[in-house]
Amino acid sequence: MCGIVGITSNKEVTSSIINSLKKLEYRGYDSAGIATLNEGHINEIKCEGRVDVLEKNLSKINLHGTVGIGHVRWATHGAPSSINAHPHSSENVSVVHNGIIENSTILKKLLIKKSHKFKSQTDTEVIVHLITEYLKKNDLKKSILKMRKIIDNSRKKNFYLKSA
Repeated sequence: MCGIVGITSNKEVTSSIINSLKKLEYRGYDSAGIATLNEGHINEIKCEGRVDVLEKNLSKINLHGTVGIGHVRWATHGAPSSINAHPHSSENVSVVHNGIIENSTILKKLLIKKSHKFKSQTDTEVIVHLITEYLKKNDLKKSILKMRKIIDNSRKKNFYLKSA
């Protein structure tokens, strides 16, 4: 179980995300995190522990943005830690996720062969790398649909990852 919030606004979203995460904290207390989009750049902050720890860490930095996502985590893959906390982000993609990606180990091995470097032990980070890979030749919508297809095909024996 995890808690997820996303906000897009014409105002700064960080404090609204924190307030929402506080209300969702019963869904996960192992770690918490926020990512915002500001002037085309993804900024994130994550921590092990509860939302009050995240809020304290946020008081030391200015996390600006009018688009953002937040997450409280109950760990299923990877130990509770700031590295395994969500969101997981690349330069162009930031993801929060609730669930289990059953074929994440195989997908991770395929992505590593394509020079992707993983930071966490979570299955969710695979989503970031898949979308990032597909963005090399596709728009965002098509990249997400391709990611969903390969994730959804997790029960099939013969699936593969290709760049196109």
